[in-house]
Amino acid sequence: MATATNIGTELDLIAHLLRRTGFGPTPGELEEAGELGYEGTLDQLFNPGDADPLPVDLIRRYHADHNDLRIPPSSGSFWMYRLVTTKTPFEEKIALFWHRVFATGQTKVIQGKVMISQIDMFRKYGLGSFRELLVQLSKDPAMILWLDNQDNHKDNINENYGREILELFAMGVGNYTEEDVKECARAFTGWTIANMPYMSTKMRNNTLRPYGYIAWQFEYDESDHDDGEKTFLGETGNFTGEDVIDIICKNPATPQFIARHLYHHFVADELPVPQWPFEGPKDPEAIQLMVDAYFANDYSIGAMLRAMFESDIFKSEVKRFARIKSPAEVVVGTLRLAGDFDWPTDDVYKATAACNYMGQQLLGPTSVEGWMGGDDWISTGSMVQRINFASDTIGKPNKRGVKAIISRIRDRHPSGNVEPEALVEDCLGLVGRLRVEDGTLNGLVAFVREQGDVDPSTEDGAGKITSLLQLIVSTREYQLA
Repeated sequence: MATATNIGTELDLIAHLLRRTGFGPTPGELEEAGELGYEGTLDQLFNPGDADPLPVDLIRRYHADHNDLRIPPSSGSFWMYRLVTTKTPFEEKIALFWHRVFATGQTKVIQGKVMISQIDMFRKYGLGSFRELLVQLSKDPAMILWLDNQDNHKDNINENYGREILELFAMGVGNYTEEDVKECARAFTGWTIANMPYMSTKMRNNTLRPYGYIAWQFEYDESDHDDGEKTFLGETGNFTGEDVIDIICKNPATPQFIARHLYHHFVADELPVPQWPFEGPKDPEAIQLMVDAYFANDYSIGAMLRAMFESDIFKSEVKRFARIKSPAEVVVGTLRLAGDFDWPTDDVYKATAACNYMGQQLLGPTSVEGWMGGDDWISTGSMVQRINFASDTIGKPNKRGVKAIISRIRDRHPSGNVEPEALVEDCLGLVGRLRVEDGTLNGLVAFVREQGDVDPSTEDGAGKITSLLQLIVSTREYQLA
């Protein structure tokens, strides 16, 4: 691989960190992080300030449908605003991670407000104790309805949540028995939803009436809880839901499973999850590093990630650009680079729809398994959508972010015309220290030469720089994080 910038510098390492913990740094974000240094940037990521996204009351004033979030495009766009405008993108990256692992969809839940509340919960607990996160997940109304735990009764258990917390959320196939699934389900009887009308004393009806679109709340129905003795993962007792979560969290299989998910999302593409019972992790040393941090820090997800980000494993050059961006990363990263959404706009719906067309509907995963990621993101159709969206978004020189890039190039070259090699180097650096292969680099330089002289201080020069940026975000390398 060749590059127009020195990949060995600390700034390149910081850009790598910001791609993993966010959606790719804007020039301004990279400059600020460069002043802090790698360790200072890491400290700030884990101790963020105010997210300061576009105000919700302003959004709702211009989008009436965002008041009740009745339909998925409204809910997804409500989150899209925050993804694009937040000053703390790591929080959103964590929420997006857990949304993929604990996949819940508005297609079944119906109510967008409870879906957004679930995302809020991921922000609040996503970097803390995995035990507390599982407790909050088990009490989450969207998850309860998604996996039918409102229909899990002491005299008629429903195994859906008991199965998925073991299979997909915490441990993985091969680390529990069918009997463990049943005993887990028994422990979660009585964990249900308030404000859902009764069809009978034991069956709750998923309906909008008579309460309408109000946010459901967790309710523990002690009279419906099976308080009999249970044997779960080799331990016996009168277990509640929190008891089985304690047993799950101390099992060695749990951090192994979660670490592999974290590696897949924050470090490098892994095999699809269904293959994990049969194929070991690509980087066992990285997994063990996070497992050790998990047990040394009271099951802390943040400690697992910090240990990884501080390691030579993460910092190595082979881990850079080792992931295919998810549709959300492509869409959000490009919008943040372009400087969109300073004010409510219907373009937010186009961005949310673009995510869907690329294969990742926000708040609408295709199944409880979520999205596999990696190579699954790329197909002929999705690649066309990715390139078209990125090129169209970055192709307007009047956008705040594009103007900022042109301004920086103008300041670097006050004498006027910029040599093609220098212009390409500047642009690759300003879109997040993008690393490209020799063939791509040569093609970009040739494109600039064909355009003729480029003077950043002129309207013609700004247009040519914008065209080069469009070509850069259309490259194969831009699809990698």
